[in-house]
Amino acid sequence: MVIESARQRSISEARARILNVAIHVLARNPDAGMEDIALAAGVVRRTVYGYFPSRIDLVRSLTQLAVDEIHQVLNDAHVPGKTAPQVWADFISHIWPLAHRYRVLIVLRRSEYGTEIHALLKPVDDDITELVRQGQAAGTFGQHLPAALLGHIAFATVFNVFDGGSSDGSLSVREAITTSLLTLGVPATTASELADRR
Repeated sequence: MVIESARQRSISEARARILNVAIHVLARNPDAGMEDIALAAGVVRRTVYGYFPSRIDLVRSLTQLAVDEIHQVLNDAHVPGKTAPQVWADFISHIWPLAHRYRVLIVLRRSEYGTEIHALLKPVDDDITELVRQGQAAGTFGQHLPAALLGHIAFATVFNVFDGGSSDGSLSVREAITTSLLTLGVPATTASELADRR
């Protein structure tokens, strides 16, 4: 029983390592194949296929990992008594360190896997939409777009900011929070104040 448990742990660790490598490989080149991922992970292609029978299985697993992490971060940001802009600012401040891992999903969402990735990301989209609805109902977020579309655009903005400043480090979480809050219709002064507190 102990041996089986150790074996299962070893399998889980190997699978997690391949996923972690795949995130970085696909972030650099969304068209990378299983061979590229195997090479980067230091294993043979057969090993990658042992954990992920196809590329779509790998993409599914990456997406589910992102959904679980993002969902948890958003739940943690929901503290009673906070306004929607405060919750959003906290959410983005904790998502920012993960941006390099999951910005690839923005690209893959527009690929042949788009429909499936969109379906897997639905719980995150729904949570963001609900937060935006709450902000719109309270008058702290703009009404210029429906909540679902506004939340989607504001969240994508975070990854656009990351891409714009990741090469030279010129942009930080402050710019991501400010820009996404402005997209949500938060006044510039309030957006800057919330960003400065993080």
